[in-house]
Formats: sequence, structure tokens, C-alpha cells
Amino acid sequence: MPHLVEIAFKGNRKEFFLWEGEEPLAARAAVIVEVDRGEDFGKVHSVGDAAQHRCAGCAHGLGATPSPEHKVLRTASSEDEKKHAELRTLDDDTRRKAAERVKAHNLQMKISDTEWQWDKRKLTLFFTAEKRVDFRALVRDLAGLFRTRIELKQIGVRDEAKRLGGIGRCGREYCSASWLPDLRPVNLQAAKDQKLSLNPSQISGACGRLMCCLRYEHEFYAAARKRFPKEGKIVVTSVGEEKIVSNDIFNDRVNLRNAEGEMRTITLVEYKAEIAAAGPGAQTATPVAPEEAYDDGSVATDAGGDAIIEDEAGSSSPAPRAPSAAPRSAPPALQGDGDGDSAQRRRRRGRRGGKRGGPSEGGAPPAPPAS
Repeated sequence: MPHLVEIAFKGNRKEFFLWEGEEPLAARAAVIVEVDRGEDFGKVHSVGDAAQHRCAGCAHGLGATPSPEHKVLRTASSEDEKKHAELRTLDDDTRRKAAERVKAHNLQMKISDTEWQWDKRKLTLFFTAEKRVDFRALVRDLAGLFRTRIELKQIGVRDEAKRLGGIGRCGREYCSASWLPDLRPVNLQAAKDQKLSLNPSQISGACGRLMCCLRYEHEFYAAARKRFPKEGKIVVTSVGEEKIVSNDIFNDRVNLRNAEGEMRTITLVEYKAEIAAAGPGAQTATPVAPEEAYDDGSVATDAGGDAIIEDEAGSSSPAPRAPSAAPRSAPPALQGDGDGDSAQRRRRRGRRGGKRGGPSEGGAPPAPPAS
């Protein structure tokens, strides 16, 4: 029975092939595979169930029912590995020559990497460019220079970092070049949810885009914050009304501040116990007066101006409002009817939509009519 195997090539490029040999291939074994118009050299990346799982979920996979077009021809010999090593030494010199031809054609593109096929029947050049590039004349020039089939592939800056590899700011190899299977989109909301600095220099990787770790760490932060109360809301604890300033999800701690500005830190278990001990009375506490606002001047109110007291479950209810003063009487001009009422409406409409430069905007009064 043919076996599905995943083969890795230069620059973290991977493809799936069929192996019809009797003995299964070992991981990291060097093999010669069949490709379009020739043969290529690669190493086994995954076999068996792991290859089936990756083929169904990876971006370069073939889906749940894989049917690779090409096969693994044979295991590589020592002479094949020696020839492959010689080709890798030619890649840098090839890239420099191709960059010189790009400069001669005055094209706005950068050659990132080159890759010779094992049988030297094809040369692939990977480049980055901000705009669309017409490289037809360049391809003819390179084909005459290297005497082989030329293929140019445009890649993004994140794919360039994945292909070339390097060391990140954490001191380890790039996640995209070492273990991350796919390059998924990363947005700024992930940095906001993790309470990180929004300074681009602090959250960007070597490629100039948002770091890949923001994407796969975001799920942990989103799940951990569900156990904590919402930051900024006002709750009733054992010491009275307090505002939740921040949460420490790594140490399970909650930072609180009362109306006098005193800070205290308690564990999440202690916070839940205090909220439970406060009972239903936590929802009917006295509202926070404007003069008792917190240091940052924030007071939780609803649309009607009532202070909001929230319990542990997240439900909120307006605190009882003090009896309001007697309703103010309407202005004298609005109590009448007839001409006085119409005149008041005209005066109000004139203040809102008066002509530009009129008395309402400080302009000069209109000139008197000529006699």
C-alpha cells in the first residue's frame, strides 16, 4: 500500500508525496522525489498518521482525501547528498547575479532567495515587491545567463522571514521558521486584549509586521480573562464600594481601589468570596456621588445618570436615585401662546441656524435700508 509522506525542501517549503516502498521511510531521511520536469532533493518531515493529519489541516495540504500527483522515487545516496550540498553553495552567488540583472533592468523588486532544483533543470527565484512588476524581459535575460528554466515567485515579507529564518527578540528562532505550521493573519486587537504597548517597535517582528506569537497566544489570554471581573467596573466588597483597576491573570490577583484612592490586591478566590458575602445588597448600594469620583474622574452611570452597581455574575442594576427637585417652570415666553410663542420659536431657530456673519456669529449688524 502506498504511504503518504511530507517532504521538506529548502526554505521551509513542504509538499506531500506518495511512497510505494515496502519499508516506511524514517524521519529526516534524505530522498529523491519526482517533480514537474525533473527530480528534486528533500528530507522526510512527517509520515503515517502525522502526515495524514497535517495534510488535512496545513495550508500546503491536500485536504481530507489526499491524492498527491508525484511520488518519492528512492532514498538518496551519499553522492546525491554531496551534489545537493554543492548546489546550496551556488545559491548565494546566483542570488547576487540575479540582483545585478534586476538593477540593470531598473525594476522595483528585491531578490530574497534562490533555489536550484537538484537536477538543475529549473531555477526558482523568490522576490518581494510593493507593486506589480513586469519582469518578462528579466526572465529572458536570466534564462540566457543561467541556461535553464527560470521561475519567479513573489512572496510577502512574512513569508520571506519564514524562508530565510533568523533569531527573534526573544532570543529564539522565528516561530514561522521553526514550528509554526501556517502564517495566520494578526491584527492589533490581539495586542489590545493582551494589554501590550501599542508602540509598533515593541510588537513588530523582524519582518516589520505584528509578531506571530500575538496570534497563537491570544486564545490563552481570552480564555483566562473570562475568569476575572471586568476592569473598570464598581463592585461592593467587604470594605465597601471599590473599583477594579486591573487583573493579574498569571498570579490570579485582582487590584482594587476605593473612593479615597487606597489600593489593595487580593486573590481571585478572595474576591469571589467577598462578592458572595455581600449578597443581594450589593445591587442596591448607594450611588457614587460626583464629588466622590475616583482619581481618574470616572463614575459608572447609566443613560439616566444613575450609578451602576454590578454583581459577580455581570448583571447590573441602577442604584436608587435620590428624590429629584421640583420641576422647573418653563420660561415665560414658552408658557403663553399666540404671537409670543411664535416669536420665541423664531428667536431659537435664529440662534441655531442664523446666516453666516450675522449678529449670532459676531458679525457686523446689517446696514439700514436706503431712504
